[in-house]
Order: sequence, then C-alpha cells, then structure tokens
Amino acid sequence: MHTLIPGPFFAAARIYPLLLLALAVALLAIMPETVMAADGDPGGNSVMPWWGWSLALFAVCFLLGIVAVPAGIGGGVLFVPIVAGFFPFHLDFVRGAGLLVALASALSAGPALLRNGLSSLRLALPLALIGSISSIIGAMMGLALPTAIVQTALGITILGIVVVMATAKKSEFPAVPVADSLSTRLGMYGVFVDAASGRTVNWRLHRTPAGLALFFVIGFLAGMFGMGAGWANVPALNLVMGAPLKIAAGTSGLILSLVDSSATWIYLNQGAVLPVIAAPSVIGIMLGARIGARLLTVLNASIIRRLVITLLLFAGLRALLKGLGIWA
Repeated sequence: MHTLIPGPFFAAARIYPLLLLALAVALLAIMPETVMAADGDPGGNSVMPWWGWSLALFAVCFLLGIVAVPAGIGGGVLFVPIVAGFFPFHLDFVRGAGLLVALASALSAGPALLRNGLSSLRLALPLALIGSISSIIGAMMGLALPTAIVQTALGITILGIVVVMATAKKSEFPAVPVADSLSTRLGMYGVFVDAASGRTVNWRLHRTPAGLALFFVIGFLAGMFGMGAGWANVPALNLVMGAPLKIAAGTSGLILSLVDSSATWIYLNQGAVLPVIAAPSVIGIMLGARIGARLLTVLNASIIRRLVITLLLFAGLRALLKGLGIWA
C-alpha cells in the first residue's frame, strides 16, 4: 500500500478529517445562495452553467465517497439528503441518481466479497426478494406523492438514521443457540473462516420472520428515498437475525445491489434518471471510495463517523424544514 501512496501523504492524512469537514462546509455554505438564485429565475437560467453544477456535484460526491468508507456506510445515505438540500435539482432526479450511486458501490464490492466467502447467496436471496418487492412499491409511491411530503418524510427518515447510527451496537459473533425452522428450510446458514483470528465459524440464524418484516420496511425506504440501506441491513442481519458481523456486512452489499436494481427500473421508466446528474455523482463517489479505502488504515474511523453523523443531522434538519416550507 505504501508503494501506491507516499509516506508524507499518510502523515497528512492524520489531519484529513478536519480538512474534509472544512472543505465540505465551505462548499455547502455557498450552495443555498446559488440555489435560491437559480430557483428564483423564472426563465430557468441558473447563475451557474450546467457543467458548473456537474463539476460541483462531482466534487461533493468525491468527498462523500472518501468519508463514507471509513464511516462504514454507503454513499447513497449521504448523497440524497445533501444533494437534495443544497443543489437546485428536483427531488425525483436526486433519488434516481442516489439509487445508481448506491448500486455502483455495491456492485463494485460484490464479486470480491463472494470470492472471499464473506457474502452468502443463501442468506441474501430471500431477504433481497422481500426487499425488492417493497422497493418497487416505495419507488412508485415516492414518485406519486407531492414533493413537499416526500421531502418532509426524507428529513424525518434521515434524523431516524442519525439516531440508529449513534446508538446501534455490533456483535462480532452473536450467540444463536438454536436456528429457527424458517431459516433452516431456506438454507440460511453456513461456515466461514475469519481471516483475522483463523477461527472457523458455523453460523445460523434466528428470528427470521422478524428479519423478513424488517427488510420489507428497509426496501420500501430504499425505493421511496433512493438511498442505499447499508445503514439498516447490517444491524438487521447482525443484531436481529444473529449473523456474524462480517457476514452481515458482506451480504448487505449483495442485498443492496438486488434491491436497488429493482427500484432503479421504476425511476428509469418514469424518466427520473438524468445522466448530467447521475454520471458525475457515480464517478465522484467511486473515485472517492477508492481513496477512502486506502486511507482507512490511517484515519480515525470513530472521528469520521461522528463527523458523518453531524453532517447527516444538519442535512436531515434542512430536508425537514425545506419540506415544511420553513427553509426554502
């Protein structure tokens, strides 16, 4: 790794979180004034040319990709509330691009996780089927409802995510004394070797009906708001169903790719995916995520996570107030 990134870069990376936060705040601080000018122009002429918005979107998404990996969340969770709150794009287009952002991240990591045995198809498919059905319902409902209602619901959901991220705990190897009958019939069990400890883990699940119900809700939220659901997939698999933490994290991306693919078709069919928004967003997130993955060894993940929670809290409040018409 040191051959790819010079030593001084690693030393500078120790203050990287503060630099990222300062740059993100500076970018977001100038957005509201520009957005209001763009929205207030009855002719639809923005004070910034179209390519300027694409460059700004790429820059913001690049930063989001860098911080998303150390924070342990998907870029889609950050993308939708921040871009919807500070860019002059209709919420439908932002949600359509958000699904592609989450989908691109999940697909890029999926093959490696399957090869390493950290993602289970037997575990993913039943949950992804339930989540895909509900994501289609959520996407159709989100496109049918008035924008103000969806914006308000987005703000409430983001604030709920902040609470989940701030309070959720993790268990590396949950104790599951007896597997339930449904998980056994569905073949939702397996064996994996923990590379860190060399331990062979035979894992099985319990509370499967509750898990299926949770994934129905998670899929609905993912489709309605265009967000990846990694923030919810991992706690549901790990804490509710009893999957080992690494299996939960690896399988989450596989579930996410299937669920978001289903919802994306609804947005594509309705013309809610614009290349001028989606392309710079996906490229920026993926390039930033590559850097974030390399910096993961030197960045303080807990500090990054707190910064992300603070940023989501601010974006959630703005989305809520914007939906209520208090903060245009």
